Amino acid sequence: MTPLLALDLGTVTGFMCGTPEHNVSGIWNLKPTRFESAGMRFVKLRTKLAEMHRAYGFSHIVFEEVRRHAGTDAAHVYGGLLGTLQTWCEENGVTYEGAGVGTIKKFATGKGNADKKAMIAAARGFGTDTDDDNEADAVCLFHLKVAESR
Repeated sequence: MTPLLALDLGTVTGFMCGTPEHNVSGIWNLKPTRFESAGMRFVKLRTKLAEMHRAYGFSHIVFEEVRRHAGTDAAHVYGGLLGTLQTWCEENGVTYEGAGVGTIKKFATGKGNADKKAMIAAARGFGTDTDDDNEADAVCLFHLKVAESR
């Protein structure tokens, strides 16, 4: 299997990258500092994508596709991050696809409406020691795509 990058897009973006045998996961804090403009979160995402691509050479990205947000600001940030991701992928010849939140949760926990604690427990079940729900979502998404490729 070629390396894959799984992302839970947000101001704190969860990621898992690699193959089932060799991978890395964590979070990227894309929040602008007090002296940066709001647009810096998109610059930071582009930088992280380029760093991971150089390090792991992935050819496909899967991201958590959110259809509903709690507020307008969250929807705007997600839309900007998604647009940045899609543009970066097009410019770099990397394919991408979204996976629904309920699909990821049902795969990982058996319940399409699982809470954050259940997703963290599922990520730990996949062998990732994390307390972060963003990383947990990316880990579960990674393993969903691996399972679908078999």
